[in-house]
Amino acid sequence: MGEPESAVTGAADGDDDALFVLTAALLTPARFPAVLGDDYPAACAALGLEPYAEGYGLVLGQDGTGARWTVIVDDVSLVAVAISSWDCGMEYDLSPDERSVVSALPGWPLAVAAAAQGLPAPHDPEPEEGAPAPLAPPDEGAWGPAQRRLGADMVALQWAEWRGRMDSAEEGDREAEGDGQAAGTSVAAPGDGVRRALAELDAYLEEAPPVGRVRSSFAGGDTRTLRADGPGWSLVARTGDMAFVLLDAEPNEVLPVTPGPKLPALLEALDAMAVRPS
Repeated sequence: MGEPESAVTGAADGDDDALFVLTAALLTPARFPAVLGDDYPAACAALGLEPYAEGYGLVLGQDGTGARWTVIVDDVSLVAVAISSWDCGMEYDLSPDERSVVSALPGWPLAVAAAAQGLPAPHDPEPEEGAPAPLAPPDEGAWGPAQRRLGADMVALQWAEWRGRMDSAEEGDREAEGDGQAAGTSVAAPGDGVRRALAELDAYLEEAPPVGRVRSSFAGGDTRTLRADGPGWSLVARTGDMAFVLLDAEPNEVLPVTPGPKLPALLEALDAMAVRPS
């Protein structure tokens, strides 16, 4: 999601309490920032929120002093329209009504490249006694649950590129086998960590996980993109196709799971139980 300059709003210059909006995100059962948790309740808990089914909107901006703030609103539709407009390259003045504000937290949980013009550089506000530590995006140089989930989100966004890599690898394997050479490892049988992730996904069909652990989105035609998470792992898949798994124990690795006798049925069953954007 971009950071549209046209979304900057606020009162007159010099009003330190005005919020100059830079970007926004949805926090709903079907769509929430992956950095916050493996599921919707966990993502809400990270911000001190109750996991209401209607969800929230997260509005990220700067006050008149340049300080970073995340304003949480219950007007989900307004935020959704703004995000859709920005994604289409259209201007949209996101100005939530004060009555829709649930809370305001210092800092930003997401990395934001933009800054409001005419204000000091983005910085965390001065801490108040008893106030929570400012929100901050995960360290890009580290590897852990947040980075693993963000990596899975990027694979989902760049599915065609990752799928193309698999097609190239499979072609290379066929050529290597024809020459009597060892096949590449990119299409090898899943290792222990991947097997555990698939077993836990299978268990989700027997006992439903917290809402948002499995999410489904439109991918064209009758195809759906699946995003699923669990302790130490994340999965990205396309129904009728293959899957990729990322593990806490395998930093920066994207592990392919090629279709076999069980994967297609598992993906279809997960899609049937997944939450979907309304």
